[in-house]
Amino acid sequence: MKFTVSSSALLSLLATTGKVINSKNTLPILDYFLMELKGSELTVTTSDLETTIVGVIKVDNVEKEGMVAAPSKLMLDVLKECSEMPLCLEVNPDNWEIQISWRSGKSVVPGANPVSYPKTHELSENKTELSLDVDILVNGINKTIFATADDELRPVMNGVYFNFDESAITCVATDAHKLVKHTVEATSGVKSAFILPKKPANLLKNLLLKEEGEVKMTFDEKNVVFTLSSSTLVCRLIEGTYPNYTVVIPQANPNKMLVDRIELLNAIKRVAVCSNSTTNLIRLDISNNKAVLAAHDVNFSISADESLSCSYEGVPITIGFKSTFLVEILSNIETPTVLIELADGSRAGVFKPVYDDVQKSETLMLLMPMMINA
Repeated sequence: MKFTVSSSALLSLLATTGKVINSKNTLPILDYFLMELKGSELTVTTSDLETTIVGVIKVDNVEKEGMVAAPSKLMLDVLKECSEMPLCLEVNPDNWEIQISWRSGKSVVPGANPVSYPKTHELSENKTELSLDVDILVNGINKTIFATADDELRPVMNGVYFNFDESAITCVATDAHKLVKHTVEATSGVKSAFILPKKPANLLKNLLLKEEGEVKMTFDEKNVVFTLSSSTLVCRLIEGTYPNYTVVIPQANPNKMLVDRIELLNAIKRVAVCSNSTTNLIRLDISNNKAVLAAHDVNFSISADESLSCSYEGVPITIGFKSTFLVEILSNIETPTVLIELADGSRAGVFKPVYDDVQKSETLMLLMPMMINA
C-alpha cells in the first residue's frame, strides 16, 4: 500500500479514532490502528472489543491499495512532530514495515498483519433506524452523563438510558444518589429504548461537536451504530432493565426556593472547605427568604456558615446534602437562576433550571439528602 496524505489530516483522524484505545488491552492487536486503503479513501478503525470507531479521509497519489495494522502510540508520536506537509506512506507487504517519508527525511515504523484485527459488530435483521438532530443527541448526553454510576454490581446504571417515544426523547442517568432526566419534544417515529455505556457516550459527544444537521442511528438488542459525516461509531449496549426512575421523583414538593445559581454554587464551595472529609455534608436551613449553609468537622474543630438571600415559598426546612454532588448538579445547570423543590428533610430535592422563555426540552435533577447529626 502506498499513498500521499496531509500530515495534519492524518493526525486528526488518528487522534480522533485513537480515543477508543485503552491504556491496557487484553489483545496486543488492539494497540494498533487498522488502516485500509481503497481507491482514494483511507479508512482507519480502532476498537476495544466493546466500542469501535471508523474514520475516513481522502488521500492523494494512490499507487497501491492494501491493509496494515499500525502501532497507535508510535504513529501518533511521529505525526505530532510533523508540521503541515505532505507525507508519503508505503507499506512493505513482506514484513508489514511502514515507511513515512517527507521532503527531507523519513521514519520507519514496524506494522503488523491486519488479519487478526477484530471484526466490527454486525446488527441483526430486527434493527431500528432513525435520524436525530445533532443538538438533541449532544444535549441529552451533556446534561446526563455526569450522573452515571461506576457500579460493577449494577452495570445498567453505568450508562445513559435513551427512551424513544412517539413525541419525545428522554435521556436519564443515575448513580442512586443523584438522578438527571432530560426530555425533549421530538418525533422519532419509534417506541424503543437502550442503555448507552459511559465511554462510547463520551466519545460520541466529542465526535458530534464537528457535526451539523442530523445523525443516523441504527440499533438492535445488543449494539448501536451512529453514522456521522466522516466517521462511524459502533458500540455494544448495556443489557438489562433500567431502574424505574419515575418512582423516586417526588410529585408533590410544596416548598420551593428560587436562588441565584452562581451565588449558591460559590457559597457551597466556600463552606464545603470546612465539611467532614468523609461525608462532605452541608446543612441547609431555609426560611423567610434566606438560606443558611453550614458545615463543620468536629475532628479538626473547624466550621463554616454563610447566608444567602433567596425567594422561598413554604415552611421552614432543614436538609443535608453531599457538597460534591451539589456542586456537580449546579455546575451542570446553565441558567442564572435555579428552582429547588423540597418536600421535607428526608426526601429528595429536585433541581430545575429557570428559563426566561418556553423551552422544547425539560431538565430535572434529583439529589438524595443525607442524615444530619443533631
